[in-house]
Amino acid sequence: MSERVVVIGAGMAGLWTAMALAGADREITVLDRDPPPPDGGADVAFEEWQRRGVGHLRHSHAFLARLRTIVRDRHPALLEALKAEGCRELGFEGGLTAQHKAHYTPAPIDADLAILTSRRTTLELVMRRYAEGLPGVALRPQTFVKNLIIEPGAPPRVTGVVLEDGSELAADLVVDAAGRTSSAFEHLAAAGVKIPESSEPCGVIYFTRHYRLNPGCEEPPRTRAGTTGDLGYLKFGVFPGDNGCFSITLCAPEVEEEMRKAIVDPEIFDAMCRELPGVAPWIDPERTTPTSRVFGMGQLESRWRELTPASKPAVRGFFPVGDSVVRTNPLYGRGCSFAAVSAYLLADALGSTAHPAARLMVYRDSLERELRPYYDFMRKADQGAIRRARAALLPAPKPSLRGKVMRSFLEDGVAIAIREDVDLLRAFLRGFHMLEHPQAWLRQPKNLAKIVKVWARGKAKNADLYPMKSGPDRSEMFEKVGVSATADKDRVQAAA
Repeated sequence: MSERVVVIGAGMAGLWTAMALAGADREITVLDRDPPPPDGGADVAFEEWQRRGVGHLRHSHAFLARLRTIVRDRHPALLEALKAEGCRELGFEGGLTAQHKAHYTPAPIDADLAILTSRRTTLELVMRRYAEGLPGVALRPQTFVKNLIIEPGAPPRVTGVVLEDGSELAADLVVDAAGRTSSAFEHLAAAGVKIPESSEPCGVIYFTRHYRLNPGCEEPPRTRAGTTGDLGYLKFGVFPGDNGCFSITLCAPEVEEEMRKAIVDPEIFDAMCRELPGVAPWIDPERTTPTSRVFGMGQLESRWRELTPASKPAVRGFFPVGDSVVRTNPLYGRGCSFAAVSAYLLADALGSTAHPAARLMVYRDSLERELRPYYDFMRKADQGAIRRARAALLPAPKPSLRGKVMRSFLEDGVAIAIREDVDLLRAFLRGFHMLEHPQAWLRQPKNLAKIVKVWARGKAKNADLYPMKSGPDRSEMFEKVGVSATADKDRVQAAA
C-alpha cells in the first residue's frame, strides 16, 4: 500500500520534499496556498506570479554549491531544464584574483564549488514543472490548510489536514514546508503538543531592487572593487540572475532607522549604489535599466525547533522541513540549501525504518549533525554584527589589545591569505558552501600556518592583495544621499 504524504507549502522546501520523496510507492500531495505560475517563461513569472506565502520571492538569491551539487547529482534533468530557462552556473575559476590565477592549477574539487544563479521566480518555476512530472506527485494550488488533524496519544499523531473549505485530507505523514507563514505549530500547541524552540533576531533588514542589461550590453568586468562588501553600517551585494537580469541587495542594521526609512526610495537606493565602486558600474543607465521597485524584508530571526525534547518524540506523523524547523539570516544564502538538505535527510529517515517515533529521532539527529554547525556559526556572527552596529553609533571605546589582535588576524591575515592562496580559498569555500563543517578549514594546522605567514609579512608587503575600499564611511554616505547621520546616533546615545 502506498504511503500517503501531504506537504504543506509549495515553495523551495515543499518542492524539494516532493522531489526527495517521489517514488518508493508514495502518493505525495503538495498543497500551495497561492495561485499556480502564469503561462509563459521566466519574465512572465517574475512580473505576474503572485505568491503571498513566499515573502522573499523577489529578493536576491544565489544558490550555494551544496544545493547545486544535489541538483547535479540527483536531478540532472532539472539542471538542464534550469539552464535552458536561463539559470547560470558560476564556476570556481570566475572568483579567482590575479594572484590566484598566477599559480592556478585546476583540481577535481573545483567542479563542486560552482553556484547556481537566477531570479527566485525562475528557479521555482522550473522546479515546480519538474516536480509535477515526477511519479506520485500532485500539486494543488490555492489550497489553504486551516488546521491539522491530531489523534490523542503518547505522543499524539498527526493524521491529516483540514482545508479552508472544511474538507479533510487524510495522510500517513504530514510535512510542514510552509516556512515563515506556517501555522502548524500553533495548531500543535492548541492540541497540547509543545515544540520547544530557540530564536533571536538577525538584526538586519534587506532591501532589493532588480535590473536588466540593456540590449547589446554585458556585465561589468571583474575588478578589485568588489561587488559584495560590508561597511559596518551597510552590507551590499550584486547577484547575477537569468536572461540578462540581476539584482542588488543593500542590508541595513535594524538600529539604523533613518537609513532604513530612506532606502526604500528607488532614487536613494540607486544613489547609495553609485557610491559603491564595485556596484556603480552595474547601474550605469548606459548599461542597465531598473525593472522593479525596492523590496524590503524585515522581522528576520534565527530559529531552531526541537522535535524531540528530552530525547522523546513530541509528535508522530509530522515532520517540518526548511524554515519550518530551522531558519537563519538570509545574508548567508543558506536557506534554500537548508530546505534541500532537510528534505533529503527526511527521505533518509523515512527509508531507515517504518517505526514512527524512530523516524523522527533519526531525522532530528541528522538535522543536528548536518545543519546545527552552520546554524550556530551564523547565529554567533549575527550577534557580533548587532553589537558592532550599535557600537558604531556610540562614542568609540578604547579597543582592548585582544580585540585589536583578533581583528588584525581576521582582516589582515585570514582575508588576505584567502585572496592569495588558491588552496586556502578552496578550503574556505568548502565550509561556506556547506560541503564540510564551516570552521573545519581553520582547524587544520597547515592552513593556520599559511595564514600566519601571510599575516606576519605585514600590510605593506601585502598591499597588492587588499581589495579597493568598498565604499565611503557612514557620515559621507549619509551626507551624499541626504539622510541624517546624527539622528540615530543621538537616539542610541540617549538610550545608552
